[in-house]
Amino acid sequence: MKAILLVGGLGTRLRPLTFSIPKPLLPVGEKPILQLILEQLAAGGFQRVYLATGYHAELVRAFCGDGSRWNLDVSYVHEDQPLGTAGPLALVRDQVAPDEYVLLMNGDILTRLDLRRFLTSARESGRELTVGYTTHTYRSPFGVLTLENGVVREIVEKPVQEYWVSAGIYAVRGSALAWVPDGRPFTVPDLIRALTASGKPVGAYHIREIWMGLEQIDDFQAAVRALDAAPKGDS
Repeated sequence: MKAILLVGGLGTRLRPLTFSIPKPLLPVGEKPILQLILEQLAAGGFQRVYLATGYHAELVRAFCGDGSRWNLDVSYVHEDQPLGTAGPLALVRDQVAPDEYVLLMNGDILTRLDLRRFLTSARESGRELTVGYTTHTYRSPFGVLTLENGVVREIVEKPVQEYWVSAGIYAVRGSALAWVPDGRPFTVPDLIRALTASGKPVGAYHIREIWMGLEQIDDFQAAVRALDAAPKGDS
């Protein structure tokens, strides 16, 4: 099994930490995010991992090397300019057979999702793309009004709304890479629109396990607490 990890972002929301260290190498507890992901891939039976590098690529290469310490075959594709969340797929097009399924994943995610099971489910569906999704809860800090002709009809104090959001984890069939252009930015939403317009349904997979996108400094401590609290078999 193969995986493509997006590790080339600038990590601007985590500055000043990311001025000198790329976001995937920031530690969660005692290990960098990227190491935790690579260990998870190795435990799940993945053999080949492509790292799509950009910002501070030399530090990522120095840390990961050839991947042998995790029993992985790690190789690199480099984005000379940011290519978006799907653009790097074009850089591995000749490494993926049309009927092969690969995992595409952001390099700043911690999850207990069984990645092998996710990929197997996508393969069984036969769809070109399957999007892993989770639930995000938004709580308004304000009372929300319902107005009609300048008259207040209702006020709901600090309502809660749940959304289904992309988890940054995707299963991609090799044939879908034909929709990804060479050398220019292309996002997963772009790929979804292209597939849908071509009559190719895009699948969705509900991630019920722990999932955390590490966007802010506070998220790192929360991640340590969440992973420590999770049962060891929840992976």
